[in-house]
Amino acid sequence: MRKIEHIGIAVKDLQASNALFEKLFGAPPYKEETVESEGVSTSFFMNGPNKIELLEATNEDSPIAKFIAKKGEGIHHIAFDVEDIESEVKRLSSEGFVLLNETPKKGADNKLVVFLHPKSTNGVLIELCQEIK
Repeated sequence: MRKIEHIGIAVKDLQASNALFEKLFGAPPYKEETVESEGVSTSFFMNGPNKIELLEATNEDSPIAKFIAKKGEGIHHIAFDVEDIESEVKRLSSEGFVLLNETPKKGADNKLVVFLHPKSTNGVLIELCQEIK
């Protein structure tokens, strides 16, 4: 893993949260996108070298809707940039981490993504991200 790629924050209302974070950072989101397969609408903010992703559920069965129902709004995941997602999946699986998806799938912001189950990472949902080339 090379660096923290972004921090994901689950929100109930993306537009209201965009306005809040725009005031916080002094700049609007640089990108908004819907990922139908995950049932989520997202927006991305840059703060210096740091990226923040806001996530709003697009349906009540989505992982974000379930997260908010259980825990409320807040930090949902930490994503790490990886050079070779498939080798990282093999390495982490061999180390005993539980993967939510062993096959990388297309995520937001032009990334292939794999998630590690929070039960195997001290309660933190970890996302691995590799730029799609």
